Amino acid sequence: MTAPSAFRPKTRRRFLGDCGGVALGLSSPLPFSDARGEPQTSRKDVITPSASDWNGLIADLQTQLPTLLTQTPTVPAVSMALVADAKLLWRGAFGVKDFESKAPVSHDTVFEVGSVSKTVFAYVVMKLCEKGVLDLDTPLTRYTPDRLIKGDPRLDLITARRVLSHTTGLQNWRSAEDPLAIHFTPGERWSYSGEGYSYLQSVVSRLVGHVNPADCATVDDVRVCATDFDAFMKRRLLVPLGMTSSGYLYRDGMARPHDNHGKPIPGRQSTPLSTARYGAAGGLQTTPTEYAKFLIEIIDPRPSDEYRLNASSLREMVRPQIRISDSLSWGLGWEIQHTKAGDVISHGGENPGYEALVAASLRRKAGFIIFTNGDNGYDGIIKKVVTGEPMQRLLPAMLG
Repeated sequence: MTAPSAFRPKTRRRFLGDCGGVALGLSSPLPFSDARGEPQTSRKDVITPSASDWNGLIADLQTQLPTLLTQTPTVPAVSMALVADAKLLWRGAFGVKDFESKAPVSHDTVFEVGSVSKTVFAYVVMKLCEKGVLDLDTPLTRYTPDRLIKGDPRLDLITARRVLSHTTGLQNWRSAEDPLAIHFTPGERWSYSGEGYSYLQSVVSRLVGHVNPADCATVDDVRVCATDFDAFMKRRLLVPLGMTSSGYLYRDGMARPHDNHGKPIPGRQSTPLSTARYGAAGGLQTTPTEYAKFLIEIIDPRPSDEYRLNASSLREMVRPQIRISDSLSWGLGWEIQHTKAGDVISHGGENPGYEALVAASLRRKAGFIIFTNGDNGYDGIIKKVVTGEPMQRLLPAMLG
């Protein structure tokens, strides 16, 4: 049995890395944050946005977003949320779920968020490390008798830390033309890898999940068996944080994916099989409102409990693990942009027919979340929102 091949995440665009400080309105890279992941500037340097600043931005976005949809007729919808002072300040949903039904989107409409999924999975992995189920620096081969790659001893150097920081040496996604391989000594340098996340997901499923050997198939040339990953992530994080509409399996009423011609993309109804392959790396389905609940736990966490991380784990997540450039590093699940006024954490996501971007300032306790359901969503909507005058006017105060 062969499963449909419409689920593989697209080649990842490094959203903020491509745009750099200019796109965010945040120039001049900083050295790394200190060991605690805290900004190296004093509080007197912070210019806090006023209520009128926020109200002005909201008014502008309520005009700008529908206008951008009109100017980008291949993208059906955009849904956005703003976080300020670690609270959901505003949310807006514009457009339709798909061009065929023309059903309007709402704040509760669920989108696929592509690689933004990695931030949520990384959080759960960190909690498993707190509980002693995993160790960040223990080779993953110690947890499973299956060897992902046979004949390469460097596999024993791949750890959870190296997966979450994209330093495994594995390529982004394998194919028949590009078989899975370790391309450099793990830990040596940075190279974005969805395969690393898929590998770690399989280890987690073996340790604390359920694998169904009676439901197996080939998904994009890889043999996988269905797991309870959707139920596991709901139980371990999504439901406790109040993200009750979020998950990894298709449900009616979602925003449908559209290609760069504005045509609905068929065959993208995620199943336990496709989720077993791509869930951790790119399978999350959520709303900006619900993702904001998770983002707030990162920037202004509640006390640690059965589901929430302790302060040490959170610091480790957003601490630079490897430098990519003078202005960019990678943490555990997060890209980190270094600016004059402190670090901005971010992640972009793109699956076929969906584009997404999230970014936040730990220092400001502020951020934004943008989801679209079109292949042209980044160029036509997201990039123009982030680089447009309304956001550029406030971004230095919001994220700087």
